[in-house]
Amino acid sequence: MVTIRLPAALFVIFLLTHSASGSYPRAQNVTWRSTNFKTILTWEPKPSADYSYTVEFSAIGRDKQRNPHCIRSTATVCDLSASLTDPNVCYTADVLSTPLLGELTELTEFPNTASPRFCPSKDTEIGRPDFKLKVSEDKKKTTLYVSDPITALFKDGHQQTIRDIFSDQLQYKVTYRRNKSTGKKVLYSKSNEIEVKDLDRGESYCFNVQAYIPSRDTDKQLGEMSQTQCSEDDNQSIFEVYSIGVIAAAIFLILLLIGLIIAITVVCIKRRKNALQKEKEEVPLNRV
Repeated sequence: MVTIRLPAALFVIFLLTHSASGSYPRAQNVTWRSTNFKTILTWEPKPSADYSYTVEFSAIGRDKQRNPHCIRSTATVCDLSASLTDPNVCYTADVLSTPLLGELTELTEFPNTASPRFCPSKDTEIGRPDFKLKVSEDKKKTTLYVSDPITALFKDGHQQTIRDIFSDQLQYKVTYRRNKSTGKKVLYSKSNEIEVKDLDRGESYCFNVQAYIPSRDTDKQLGEMSQTQCSEDDNQSIFEVYSIGVIAAAIFLILLLIGLIIAITVVCIKRRKNALQKEKEEVPLNRV
């Protein structure tokens, strides 16, 4: 029978517990999520009460850095928008499983999981733009005034738009159709002021706008589609302009108003007749 002396047994227990404390679970599903250069690194799982996460990132070929908000954190997201300052280079990140904040350790290396490569100018999704419509006086042309989406990046104290970053690479795709029609037409423009010509006079047309960057990979060339906006139709009937509920409510109010006028008129006539009748009845009495 093997006998372990007490000091040796304590030493073995110490090694086992120390080893266990250093074997933190690795992060999984490390993913970049980015829209208009608002870039967040996400991963799983949520840590237990025994460990935390630390994020290291770097541009390809450069030294690793750390974001102060993502050091020994129990969160499973890290906002790196302000850290990825050059949108035209590619980055990678590592999510390290580390001890809790304030906990001492002799370990110099921790379990880590690397992210995919992320190139902001090629990979960030472009959000939907806003735009305004203006119909010409002859009703044959509609001009769209498109506002460039704002990004999460700043330069010299100025918050940049996607136009500031992509410059001449940025175009806008306009999809339009006659209102209540399924046939669509498309045009592209490098300008924020887009003229849509040769429209049927007086007809209503509906428009959608998307950012379009042809220098990107095909599946990332188009941004999110804007909300639909339609021009006014000069030939619309009242049933097209207003819903059935609105029309019914208006008719009810008109009938109610007419009813009130009739009721007031009847009451006034009756009172007048009663007053005249009373005057006739009082005349003989005054003579007596």
